[in-house]
Order: sequence, then C-alpha cells, then structure tokens
Amino acid sequence: MSKNLGLINLASRLLGAGVISANDDFFAEKENLLGENRAKFASHTFGHKGQIYDGWETRRRRTPGNDWAIIRLGAAGIIKSVVIDTGNFVGNFPESASVEAIAIEGHPSSDELENANWERILPQSSLKGDFENSFDVLSTKRWTHVRLSIYPDGGVARFRALGVVIPDPAWIIARGEIDLAAVENGSVFIGSSDDFYSSASNAMLPGMHQNQSQGWETRRRRGDGNDWFALNLGVEGNISAVEMDTTHFKGNAPGWISLSAGEEKSLSKIVGSIALISKVKVQPDTQHRFIVDNSSAVSSIRLDVYPDGGIGRLRVWGRPTKAGIKALTQQWWNSLPNQKEVKISAVLKDLLS
Repeated sequence: MSKNLGLINLASRLLGAGVISANDDFFAEKENLLGENRAKFASHTFGHKGQIYDGWETRRRRTPGNDWAIIRLGAAGIIKSVVIDTGNFVGNFPESASVEAIAIEGHPSSDELENANWERILPQSSLKGDFENSFDVLSTKRWTHVRLSIYPDGGVARFRALGVVIPDPAWIIARGEIDLAAVENGSVFIGSSDDFYSSASNAMLPGMHQNQSQGWETRRRRGDGNDWFALNLGVEGNISAVEMDTTHFKGNAPGWISLSAGEEKSLSKIVGSIALISKVKVQPDTQHRFIVDNSSAVSSIRLDVYPDGGIGRLRVWGRPTKAGIKALTQQWWNSLPNQKEVKISAVLKDLLS
C-alpha cells in the first residue's frame, strides 16, 4: 500500500494554490511549478531567452546566495511529504533544495510573506536531475504557505506538497450545511477496489471535472462483484442530500450505485451498515441528485458502483454534528504552530474547553 494513500496535493491549483512570488524566473515562469500534469518537453524549441521549459527556471547565478519561490497552499493542512520534480532538467537542475513553511491566516501580501519568520520543514537536500525527488516531512503542524529554496539556481518542473487538510472550524460553523466529502473540508480517502484509469480520490476534488481523466474510472470487470471507494468525511455530520455526477462518462458509466455509511475499518471490506442510498439505476453523462432520509450521524461512507465504470464527482451535503465540530476544533487547535498569536471566538473557546 502506498505511503501516500489518503494524502492530497495541498499545493494543487484545483484547490486554489498559487505561486505568490519568486526572486527570479528569467528562463521559465514560476507559475509552471503547480502544473497538474508531468512537465512536457520538446527539444530545439527556442525563445528569445533560450530553450523553452515547462517549469520554473532561474538565470545562472554569478553572486552568492540562492533562488526561491513562495507558494500559497490551496488548503491549509499538515504536510507529510514534498515532491520536487526536476523533470526534463538535466544540465540545469539545482544541486539541492530546502522547504520552509509558515502559518498566516487571511490574505498576506508578497511583501509580508517575504519578510515573515519561516520554519524549515525540509533541510537542504540533494536533488537528482529529470527525477521526481520525494522527501518525507516530519512536521505535524498546520501550514498555509511554503517557500521552496533551490541551491544555487536552476530549474524545477513541478512542486507537490502532499498532506491532509485541516479546515478552519470557524469557517465550517459559519457555513452551516457543507459538502462533507469535499477535500477542502478535510475529507480523507480510505481506499478503493480499482483505480486503473484514474483515482477515486478525484471524486472528492472541487469544481467540475473537465473530462474522464479528472474523475474516477475502473477497468472493465470480468468476474463477480463490483467496484467501490470509501472515505472519511471531513467532519461527522447528518447527511441530507447527495450528488453523483457521471458527466463525460458516456459508454463507461456504472449501471447502478449505492451509498452506505459505517466504521472506517470495515468499509474497505463490506458495504456499510447504514444505508444512505439503496441500490439505484443511474444514467451516463448525467448529474444525479438524491434526497437522503436518514438521521444517523456518520463519519465514514462507501460508494458502490455496479458492476464497474466511472464517475466524475461525489458531493455529500449535510450539517456537522456538535461532536464532529468539537473534534475538528481540537484537531485544528493542536496543529497550530502559533497558538499564542491566534485570536479565537467565544464559540471556539467553548468547544476547546
């Protein structure tokens, strides 16, 4: 089982991440660092500044120091590992890199970030060229921004910050009913029966999928049984409605689906004990909406598709329970690196007591 199972890229553009600033991007723009796909390369394609690269590339440094780029995470969370991908950079990749992080709420400017006190979460580490350099991160704190530093200069194709979202409980409380299965609200992928064409975790991402590759699709099932995926909701809640979208899946949508809830440890083996949507026929290339008539408080769910196929998105609308909000608030508070600087409302203080 992959060590990254259940982790998402906190630096994904799909979540709203952005490259705030960089000291230099002379040869290739800093924004390329957050591309969703592996970097492309076509040899002998030259612009006014040289070979065109799909990545971030600085000029050759002739003075002491190093280059850097500051990234706003799309969702604040705990970073478990980082990937510094030097794809296609072979004679011009950095010798090494380090990563720092910071937690600043609100909408800080580039000047504020550049002058802030950063904490190093990855020490300066050697890199290989044209390679996905992956490093574990031992920090257990919730970060909002990271700074990638390269030594002394060079090119990096992509940057990933794999981790777990820790949403702000004040924001969850303010909105009332939310999508409990959304990654930006803290949901965590448990596992699936089959991710042959694309991962089931895609179904938890924000926004509309633009094609089949941005959803979940299994291989063609030739034996008995059916496919499924399971996830932990971002916060325990009472589910009121579900959306399941097969848009773009025209000849490969499931024939039927069902949705259940149960204990996390059992959902990778059997259907959940709480039926939320009984087995029902579904249509290809269609947005499906279901009203859920069940008052049970649930924290983990499983979607079964029969016998196989693909879906784009799964939305699970509901209202967090008081117990769920209390647990989330405690998790959020424990993960803050700067508790003394954080001002919290009377509501959150009560939940922490």
